[in-house]
Amino acid sequence: MSKSDKKKSPEMVVVYRAAGETEAHIIQGMLECHDIPSLLRSDAAPSVHVFLVDGMGEVRVMVPAAAAERATELIAGGGNV
Repeated sequence: MSKSDKKKSPEMVVVYRAAGETEAHIIQGMLECHDIPSLLRSDAAPSVHVFLVDGMGEVRVMVPAAAAERATELIAGGGNV
């Protein structure tokens, strides 16, 4: 990615830390229903065996910084804000 491409990409911030992929996908779907783009990030390799030890199964839900406040409100309100 060139420097000009990086300037075009919005800064992404973490708005939720899910215990696993399933929970993260539910949050991501809720955000998408409200036209908020998101990315999922995890440090753990995908596995058949889902586990959570010291955050290893944690999945971070990230949104553009400009949408972080709205996304946080939606998550806190269960999508009913």
